[in-house]
Amino acid sequence: MAPATLWQGRKSIDSAYIGYHPFDEVQQVNMSASSQQPWCKICGVTNSEDVSAVVAAGGDALGFNFYPNSARYLETEVAAELCREVKNAAPTVERIGLFVDAAEDQVRQITGAVDLTMLQFHGDETPEYCEQFGLPYIKVIGVNGDTDFETFEDRFAGAWALLLDTHDPLLKGGTGRRFDWNLWPRSSTSRLILAGGLDSKNVADAVHLIQPFGVDVAGGVESGTKGVKDHGKVRTFIEAAKHG
Repeated sequence: MAPATLWQGRKSIDSAYIGYHPFDEVQQVNMSASSQQPWCKICGVTNSEDVSAVVAAGGDALGFNFYPNSARYLETEVAAELCREVKNAAPTVERIGLFVDAAEDQVRQITGAVDLTMLQFHGDETPEYCEQFGLPYIKVIGVNGDTDFETFEDRFAGAWALLLDTHDPLLKGGTGRRFDWNLWPRSSTSRLILAGGLDSKNVADAVHLIQPFGVDVAGGVESGTKGVKDHGKVRTFIEAAKHG
């Protein structure tokens, strides 16, 4: 089963979600990459050319950044057009909106205007906050030697996946730096996505050593300008992640 088809029977944004739990319609799968190719998300996509490059390279998901302090921030209208392009070209590729401690009304306005399939939260959002929007979500945790992952995992049991990135109290929405992979919670049964300092030179080693469900990259496949992808780097990253 391809990772992009794991979420079955999505309900429309306009549907009522009273009593709806994000895992109700998710088919159970092996959570590690040991028996399947890792799910690959390219984050911080800002233009049509990069959308086409990620889809052509076999990416499983694209991330669209709605954090105003990010250099990869997108206006709602631009994101809506890019998501239409993704849906038309590859409807099974996930269209993920990234938020950091956004006002509830802002998230609702964006999800009402942009055809997102999933949300990703990088701030201090609570489980109740994350689950109110009626879409599956990824919750990000910053990792360091003091991280209490078991408590975090229990708290966000309703998340579609947990994304592990480098802890930085000042930087949110992605750090671009690698954390100590020895801190990876190998006993976890959740979908775990690795982020932080990944590129085509180290992602194959990361997949082999850690066996995450998925990998997430932004800066590691860019041309030198934030938000502009190097299409060759995109191809080699996804190839290395999926095939070593």
